[in-house]
Amino acid sequence: MRRKLAAGNWKMNGTTAALTELDALQDAAAGAAEVLICPPATLIASAAAKAASIAIGGQDCHSAASGAHTGDVSAAMLKDAGATYVILGHSERRADHGESDALVAYKTLAAWAAGLTAIVCVGETLDERERGKTLDVVGRQLAASLPDDVTGDNTVIAYEPVWAIGTGKVPTTDQIAKVHSFMRSTLIQRFGNDTAQAIRLLYGGSVKASNATEIFAVADVDGALVGGASLKAADFAPIVTALNG
Repeated sequence: MRRKLAAGNWKMNGTTAALTELDALQDAAAGAAEVLICPPATLIASAAAKAASIAIGGQDCHSAASGAHTGDVSAAMLKDAGATYVILGHSERRADHGESDALVAYKTLAAWAAGLTAIVCVGETLDERERGKTLDVVGRQLAASLPDDVTGDNTVIAYEPVWAIGTGKVPTTDQIAKVHSFMRSTLIQRFGNDTAQAIRLLYGGSVKASNATEIFAVADVDGALVGGASLKAADFAPIVTALNG
């Protein structure tokens, strides 16, 4: 049975004062679903020390274990700071930093080597959606961004249609269901049924309290990767509660 996961991506938001939101989230995080917060790298150690029932993750890592990479953070550093997860291949990284599928795969290997669970993100732009290319794009990203040794323990996949991130626009439940069903069948073809059924598939893109219950009722949606609504416990807690059913 796949454990549900509510993951919050704080992106480039938050200073030490924001960690009080973890205290306010503790009660909601005591349910059956796993709750994860990925704060900026500067807050990971402090967040990990404060969090009790909440997992802490990073938002990116370098593909190398160490070296002359000024400003970058390795997976081992994230692990040392208290992280257990890391988000990789987010559309903002792919767009802002030109990250390729191949680079995401190398970063995923680095995350595994450090003992982190990788949350690998895939998703289409609005132009790709309108041209009917959604499944082509997601299929290509899955094929090239995932190394061969994927398991349900070391990898989570998040479908985030780029056009829905931070826009308030949300795909219909039928559209979400079609992509998640496609991802599951694609994983079955490549990794076999047992492994594919163990991998959690998250939906991300303008998830909020008002639409969470409807989204979580979709088959093969095992949780959410939430952006803006995860910054405040008052906004994120109802999403966690909806996931707990």
